[in-house]
Amino acid sequence: MTFVEIEKKDHIATITINNPKALNALSTAVLADLEQAVELVKNDPVTYCAIITGAGSKAFVAGADIAEMKDKTVEEAAEYGAYGNKIFRMIETLHCPVIAAVNGFALGGGCELAMSCDIRLASENAVFGQPEVGLGITPGFGGTQRLARLIPVGIAKEMIFTGRNIKVDRAYEIGLVNAVYPADQLMEAAQKMAKGIAKNAPIAVEKAKKAIDAGLQGSIDDGIKEEVEDFSACFASEDQTYGMDCFLNKVKDKVFQNK
Repeated sequence: MTFVEIEKKDHIATITINNPKALNALSTAVLADLEQAVELVKNDPVTYCAIITGAGSKAFVAGADIAEMKDKTVEEAAEYGAYGNKIFRMIETLHCPVIAAVNGFALGGGCELAMSCDIRLASENAVFGQPEVGLGITPGFGGTQRLARLIPVGIAKEMIFTGRNIKVDRAYEIGLVNAVYPADQLMEAAQKMAKGIAKNAPIAVEKAKKAIDAGLQGSIDDGIKEEVEDFSACFASEDQTYGMDCFLNKVKDKVFQNK
């Protein structure tokens, strides 16, 4: 991989988009590297949490590669949009939770990438936006769908229709980000949260993510049915027996085995 780095440590995978000269813009080459990194996480059952961030201090991902997009045909644009959406859905449906550590500009495809993650932590200099209509296009990597699911619909429409960027305090106010940190503390905070997730029973965390996401796509009755299935399936795991034994015997330092 040329533009994306991945580091695995203590059951946590950190994926860094590393093209700071282009503000980590999502060219086809960057997307291909990102797909490869996500595949590595997908195929690793002992990765219990992942973090996605951008290299440098200016941008998480400043958007797609406009120069590359400019002369695309309708058919080529459809292929490009489908490719970006495929990768972002891979992130969204990973077996483990994914934290976006947004360290600067998250515009267009960058905002869409952050929204494909389960949790968004941001630095104080982070800026979010879907400015595509100012370029004569719509969001193409899921922005019209995820933004309206994450924040109030009227605010999502305002952001997309006006194309205006918002600063991190507004992003926090509307629920687009979970927490805001000084830039030099962002990755430490993301790692701390990832470790907190990774220490819990991986099977239970995976099934909880599956139930939440399934419920968001359907009725509450369908969601409850999914929850009961996932809840009961946990009782086939050794981690369930171990976790409850630790609770009853007041054992605090648990180490789950993902079994």
